[in-house]
Amino acid sequence: MCRRPRLPSVVPMTTEAVRLEAVRKEYGGVVALDGVSISFPRGGFTAVMGPSGSGKSTFLHCAAGLDRPTSGRVVLDGQDLDGKNETYLTKLRRDRVGFVFQAFNLLPALTVEQNVVLPLQLAGKRPDKRLVARILAHVGLDGRRKHLPGQLSGGQQQRVAIARALVTDPAVLFADEPTGALDTRTAADVLGLLRESVRSSGQTVIMVTHDPVAASYAEDVVFLADGRIAGRLARPTAEAVAERMTHLGAWDRMAVGV
Repeated sequence: MCRRPRLPSVVPMTTEAVRLEAVRKEYGGVVALDGVSISFPRGGFTAVMGPSGSGKSTFLHCAAGLDRPTSGRVVLDGQDLDGKNETYLTKLRRDRVGFVFQAFNLLPALTVEQNVVLPLQLAGKRPDKRLVARILAHVGLDGRRKHLPGQLSGGQQQRVAIARALVTDPAVLFADEPTGALDTRTAADVLGLLRESVRSSGQTVIMVTHDPVAASYAEDVVFLADGRIAGRLARPTAEAVAERMTHLGAWDRMAVGV
């Protein structure tokens, strides 16, 4: 009888939350990632940026175990994803990865609290009420736990999505354009919340964004161009990121012969 794959009960602790080694991803002969090698430290906040078509979304999907590289290796929270079946990867993502997207993806018939604890219930775990209350307070929603998503602003709904991602205590939180649907002031609040999660609880956040201002909230920015790493910038400012992106756009056009 075939046994279901299990994650190790003790995860080897390293200083890296995620590592990609020579990762290449092709779709129908088109190269989306071209030999990417990079690592991300635990307890860090990193933004990933690049021109349109540079491979940002593919990068996130491969790093988070949502998509399999054509070649190369991804190590997520000490686990080598190479050769693992979908059941294993699903459990790994459920237990050790949090996701926040531009679309809030909340269930409209569930309350704030019910949306937040949903990942635990799907995993067959009983929610710790004190932990849930602490997370809701952390994201500024302790007074909204019984509200439905339709009764909340866009920024509040994104806070619910962040709380839902944090409730499983993930090794890494991946955010894909998390402020793309928000106004400037609300976006700043959400980005400040992500940064505070890194500072106060040691959460690891990897955020894909096209916005230099959003990237300036991170501790480090990784730039992609034409599916390859095109540089990093520590302690970024919005101005420095925007300038680098301007040069990357020109580099990317030359790389593809435009």
